[in-house]
Amino acid sequence: MALAAIPAVGFAMVFNVPPRALPWCALLGALSHGSRFVMLSAGIDIIWSSFFAAILAGCIGIRWSRWYLAHPKVFTVAAVIPMFPGIYAYIAMISALKLSHFGYSEPLMTALVTHFLKASFIVGALSVGLSLPGLWIYRKRPRV
Repeated sequence: MALAAIPAVGFAMVFNVPPRALPWCALLGALSHGSRFVMLSAGIDIIWSSFFAAILAGCIGIRWSRWYLAHPKVFTVAAVIPMFPGIYAYIAMISALKLSHFGYSEPLMTALVTHFLKASFIVGALSVGLSLPGLWIYRKRPRV
């Protein structure tokens, strides 16, 4: 969890988050990454774990935004970035390069498609999971 706080703060600094919000971005990054790790340890798939961790980050970020009078994205976007699927995207890219260089082979194509789809679904789960709490909390009309 402590290692996930470092890129959360780094990306928060890239996005020009106010300095008073940096510790909260680090804490939310650590909490969301830690919750995903706990869910992965419990046997939940990485896509669903990322989805629920992003929902948790969104809910906490909205609560903190009301307390500290800041936009929720100040806390949430930088906190979710450490959960992006770098390894899956990297393996898909390397597989595509090997396919281009060496020609078609079944294992390379399988690795490319598998890792590309997994990375895409994780990014989709993070983005939808991050936006759902705002849709739930800020909704003004009746749910039915």
